[in-house]
Amino acid sequence: MSKLALVTGATSGIGKAFAERFAADGYDLIIVGRRRERLEEFVSGHPRITVRAVTADLSTEEGISTVAAYCAGEPLDVLVNNAGVSHYMPLAELPAEKARELVNVKVLAPTQLMRAAVGGMQERGRGSVINVAGMIAFSGPADSSVMPRRAVYAGTLAHLVAMSQTLSAELEGTGVRVHVVCPGVVATEFHSSQGLDLSAVPRMSAEDLVTGALRGLELGEVVSAPGVEDYQLLDNVFRADLAAFGGQSPELATRYRTG
Repeated sequence: MSKLALVTGATSGIGKAFAERFAADGYDLIIVGRRRERLEEFVSGHPRITVRAVTADLSTEEGISTVAAYCAGEPLDVLVNNAGVSHYMPLAELPAEKARELVNVKVLAPTQLMRAAVGGMQERGRGSVINVAGMIAFSGPADSSVMPRRAVYAGTLAHLVAMSQTLSAELEGTGVRVHVVCPGVVATEFHSSQGLDLSAVPRMSAEDLVTGALRGLELGEVVSAPGVEDYQLLDNVFRADLAAFGGQSPELATRYRTG
């Protein structure tokens, strides 16, 4: 019996690379995207496997509910939450509808799709969830000279990292694995779609990114960073997080006391 993977944002870039990799490995697919013609093109290009195309906009309640129904009703072996929008701009300049779209696509949709999929995976005793975040999730401490400010975008990626880590702990021993991959700059349409020309910037291929994510999952990493050679850097971040978490007290810290 073929395995089944559902991939969101599968019409281009990282999502399409995930879908291509699973197809090459013999998985049947449910591919989700907004552009019907691109979904149909993928289906026609893969006649040897079963591919179902779902046109859905994950920035909308209707779109999320449509895809969540597949997650709950199908025996998924893998769920890839990849769909994304960029909207790089300072918070005060970010239109309300773009802020809503970004949070819906990168926070609400993955949350609802994981909630729908995980129960069935637990019952079957197997399954993997792969969330696509980004290294910008770790960029919060950077000062204003380092990069354009993109507070909402960075916050959504940080949410995916923290949620993946805590959900992985919740599911320990169930046979269900949770993984979040954190790309740096990847050669896709993601930046050009908002008018940014990064052709002169060294970029990882989407195919290499997928290779890194799947290998990280095999290695038991909950968080992978395919462009970071020294994993100890990430491990240090996580240890510092836990040290701060464990260092709390019900007493007011000395530095906050007056007099």
